[in-house]
Formats: sequence, C-alpha cells, structure tokens
Amino acid sequence: MRDGWEVKKLGDVCVYFNGRAHENCICDDGKYIVINSKFISTDGLIFKKTNNDLFPLLQGDIVMVLSDVPNGKALAKCYLVEEADKYTLNQRICIIRSEVFNNKFLYYQLNRNRYFLNFDNGENQTNLRLNQILSCPLKIPSLQEQQQIVAILDEAFAVISSAKENAEKNLKNAKELFESYLQGVFANSGDGWEEKKLGDISKVINGYSFNSKDFLSTNQIKSVKITNVGVKTFIEELDNYLPEEYKESYKEYRVQEGNIVIALTRTIISAGLKVAIVPQNYGGALLNQRVAALVPNEKLINGQFLYSFLCTETVVKYVKSNVNTLMQPNLSINDLKNLHITFPSLSEQIVIVEKLNKLSEETKKLETIYHQKLADLEELKKSILKKAFNGELTGGQL
Repeated sequence: MRDGWEVKKLGDVCVYFNGRAHENCICDDGKYIVINSKFISTDGLIFKKTNNDLFPLLQGDIVMVLSDVPNGKALAKCYLVEEADKYTLNQRICIIRSEVFNNKFLYYQLNRNRYFLNFDNGENQTNLRLNQILSCPLKIPSLQEQQQIVAILDEAFAVISSAKENAEKNLKNAKELFESYLQGVFANSGDGWEEKKLGDISKVINGYSFNSKDFLSTNQIKSVKITNVGVKTFIEELDNYLPEEYKESYKEYRVQEGNIVIALTRTIISAGLKVAIVPQNYGGALLNQRVAALVPNEKLINGQFLYSFLCTETVVKYVKSNVNTLMQPNLSINDLKNLHITFPSLSEQIVIVEKLNKLSEETKKLETIYHQKLADLEELKKSILKKAFNGELTGGQL
C-alpha cells in the first residue's frame, strides 16, 4: 500500500442505512424507481416503480446488495446514484455515505469487494450482517489522490467497455450468421422437397410417469428428465437413476444415442426452444414424463437434418402458437406429431448437414475466441482495480 494512506473500518468513516420494504406499493406508472437487487444486478435495466418515496436517495449515494444465492453475481454489487429525487431504496439493500471519500472512489472500492464475497460459503444464501459490513477495511488516500485514481479508472474502464462491446457485437454477429444460414435452408426449399408431419417421418415416444421415489443416485439405469433438456444442449445429471429391473419392464421408453428429445412443459424459455440430442453415454436411458423423444425413420429423414429443422424459428413460432398457456406452457404430444417439415432426398439432407456442421464448427471457434477475449477483459479490469487500491496507479502510471 502507498505511503501516507490510512486503513479504517467502514463503520468509522461511513454512515450506513438499510432500505425499506416496497412490495405493497409497487405500481407500473410510479414516479420513483425502486432500487432492489434485480435493479443493481442488471445495472438498472430491470426495475419496478412506486409513488411512495419510503427511502429517498441523493445524488452520489452508494447502494449495495446484501443478500444473494450461493456463488451469485449480485452479492456486494454496488450502484452509484446519479440523480436525486428519482430513486427509493428497497429492503436488503443498504446505502453507504461518507464525507472522507470521493464518491466514485468509494464506489470502486466497495463494488464486489473481496472482503464481502468471502462470506459466501458456496452452499447457503449469503446475508451480510451489520457488524460484517461495518468491519470492512477501507483504504483512504488523500482526496486529491482519490480523484486522480478515479480519473485513471474511468479512462481505463471506458476503453475496456468499448472493447467488450465490440467483442459482444462480434459474438452476436457470429451467432446470427449461422442462424441466418440455418433459417435460409428451410425457408428456401428447392425442387423435389416433400412435406410431411413429424409423426409420419419419426417415431414419437411420450415419456412415462415414473414415481419420484424411483429416482436414486444409487440405482443403475439413467433417465432423461425435463431437467436434462436444455436449449440446444443436453444437460447431464448424477442423481436421476432408475432401478435395474426397469431396463426391460419399461423398454418401450428407452432412448438411444442420437435420438432427439424435446421438453413438453415450458418448451420455450427466453433462451429458445428446449431441444437436444441424446449423447452416447445416455444410450439406453429411460424417458420420463413431460419429455418426448423422436426416433427418425432413417429411410426418410436424417437425424441431424431433423434436429437442425427443430432449431429453426419456424418451429419456435409453431410451438408458440400451440402451447397451452393457461397455467404453465405445455406442448401436447399430438401437436408435436402434427408439426410439418419439408425435406429433400436423403443424399441432399446429408450434404446440407455437412455444410451446417462445418459452419457450426467455425462459429463455435469464433465464439470461443470472443468468450476468451471477454474473460481476459474482465481479468484486466480486476487487475487494474487491484493496482489502484495498492496505490500503484497515481501519478500517471497507466
């Protein structure tokens, strides 16, 4: 730490307050934005409103999330209030004010501070207590040095933010390129393509309603439950095993490697359609209720071609128009069977699949590069913050 800096507990140099419950006074057209954990964790993108200013906030106030799930990303995340008479503070969010700090400097020091994150044990919800917060050690340089550090951090983070935006844009473009090609394949069907119902070209298996007591981690036979079916991904689990004797007594519900599974409950979520391909190590698994499996007729349809079709916007629109949304969105097995698909000859299907696979591989390579770049930029940000609070960024070292 730099010479001349002091270290004091938060409670000795800051004023702390807790927010108040606003749940009973939320309204869509309210004057004030309620600062809660969702607001802070999304950097203000998601919010609720109220007309009751139960805890008014001032310009320059620092607010911080006090509770989060294990290994969550919101614990101790802060927000710097940029305008007065606009926000009100909800419960389980605290406000921290101080006269010995530059507000932005204090914000940078408190935001996701490692001292607070160490109270997360990774198993239970973390609720920061008052004595823990007030005991947080804070480094205090002179106000002039604080201002210098803030200026350096602002400049560095603006550059990092711009780089992240570019990487995210490139990542989005890479995904959209593949999606555009995929949509085009099925939107521009050529001469000789046939149109049939899904039930006419594929065996459709409706999962069995196994008793919840049948699932034990000590059993031997894997199952495919709705929790295994993600958006274009198969999610493996370690505890959904069924008794060995079910392998034969329920053999009509077996799935094999390469079969396609689709969720029948909450078929579509915000990320897309829940459809996946059964991996090799789940061959012979038994299909549970609210999941359907498709076994393509290999004389008519290539499995990968069918899966690619199910990943298109055409299928998303069909599902949205047919799901029962009275309680939770369900897709019936009959509606699934009645889904129409157009397809060419098997030889042309294979050519299309090879092109899609090649483009998918290239897209995944680009995604890996951009994800790594985003991770590197985040690490750079952490490194700069560490240097800042070790006193290594004053005097124009950056």
